[in-house]
Amino acid sequence: MDRGLIALAAGLAITFAAGLAGLGIGLSSGKAFDSMARQPEMANKIQSLLFIAIIFIEATAIYALVVSLILLFVFK
Repeated sequence: MDRGLIALAAGLAITFAAGLAGLGIGLSSGKAFDSMARQPEMANKIQSLLFIAIIFIEATAIYALVVSLILLFVFK
């Protein structure tokens, strides 16, 4: 395979994953802050659920990083 196409695929994979992960974290954080402002008594539960959601969102970005590193270093 052409090395340039592999590098392009790796770059696009991590770019889209990081961008969409940032968008997902931003949207979920905004909704969580809005719901904490509306119901302050539920803030602890909302915050812990938000942290779990952020962990899962970041895991997808880390998977994309692993895939892009595999593309770069395995396919030569």
